[in-house]
Amino acid sequence: MRRRFDISAYLVIGPENTRGRPVHQIVKYAVDAGFTCVQVRSKVASARELIELTHNVSDVIAEAGRSDEVTLLVNDRLDVVLAAREQGAKVDGIHVGQSDIPVDICREYLGHDSIIGLSARTHELFEYIRTEDVGQIDYFGAGPLHETSTKPDCGLDVDGNIITRSFADITKLAELSPIPVVVGGGVKLADIPQLAQTGVDGFFVVSAVTEADDPRSEAIKLVQEWRSNRPGNRGTRTHRKRRGSSPP
Repeated sequence: MRRRFDISAYLVIGPENTRGRPVHQIVKYAVDAGFTCVQVRSKVASARELIELTHNVSDVIAEAGRSDEVTLLVNDRLDVVLAAREQGAKVDGIHVGQSDIPVDICREYLGHDSIIGLSARTHELFEYIRTEDVGQIDYFGAGPLHETSTKPDCGLDVDGNIITRSFADITKLAELSPIPVVVGGGVKLADIPQLAQTGVDGFFVVSAVTEADDPRSEAIKLVQEWRSNRPGNRGTRTHRKRRGSSPP
């Protein structure tokens, strides 16, 4: 059985997003603030740099005493996950996009206990969520809520248009998905109260924390807003029954 995980407050971070500040320092602020998931993502760092960065983030989470609570993922790079694990880092899994390494290959190499997230297809999103085989996937990442310069191709459809998602879209997505959903893409503090009411399992941010003048303060505000606006003030669900599988 895959271990429980919480994607309610999810930080995506790489060295190109921090305004020159150390990645591990901003991760520490986020973890101390209550962020529950960290994804290391970089399109400019080398494999060796990413392995070292992943180690550093793993150490920060461990030093905070939250290794069993905070999920650490690496974007796209199966090689980095495997190498970092081999060298002793606690890496919980990987997040991949539609054009990245196939999910079944990730599962084969990472094992049943690892967490695998998949970016939901922008084109024909609702049909995709309804029909995609989720037997190997632990959660969907969806969006964007707004266009974002952090990832300009986020929400790009087959015709080259950027599709953003309304809160009504996101509510429908949460209702349709058989597995947890985390939503991001230009998410700011002002979006959190309404996003928390849609039924999705969490939000993800990059620049709202990583490029903030005061990352610690912004991280605290985001977590507090999410928690205070969840229906019934409950935390996120950590698992849902997967289609074609037995309940966890």
